[in-house]
Parts: sequence; structure tokens; C-alpha cells
Amino acid sequence: MGIITWILFGLIAGAIAKLIMPGSQGGGWLITIILGIVGAFVGGAIGVYILHWGDVTSFWNPRSWILAIGGALIVLWIYGMATKKS
Repeated sequence: MGIITWILFGLIAGAIAKLIMPGSQGGGWLITIILGIVGAFVGGAIGVYILHWGDVTSFWNPRSWILAIGGALIVLWIYGMATKKS
């Protein structure tokens, strides 16, 4: 159930991260969804291995939302830096 939860969080977290960090990261809605899912996994890894909060498991847990959205913001920022045209 954990992976399905991460994917659901990723869908929502990707959209929220795009609203928080608008800009010229490129990519459409599909890239945003994929980056959100990857970000939820990154946020879950940060929660488990660095913060020791646990992972993204409960839909109603505020820590899960913080981890998923934070991870999505990190991945979106890295993607924007990697695809930035100079």
C-alpha cells in the first residue's frame, strides 16, 4: 500500500509544487505528474533516512504532506536547473 500512497501523493504534490514554484521549468502536465511522483519518493526517503519521521504513508498525516510536497519541490527545482537554457 505504501507505493500506491506515494503515487497518489505524488500526483497531488506535483501539482501543488508547480503552483508554489511556477516558472519556466518546461514540461507539461505529464512531466509535472512524473516529477511529483519522484518527489514523493524523494520526500519519503528524506523522511525515513534523514529526519526519521517515517515515510509517506497516511493521506491525513501532515508530515506525509510536508514530505511529499517538499520532495516534489526539490525534484522540480533540480529539473528546472537541469533543463534551463542559458
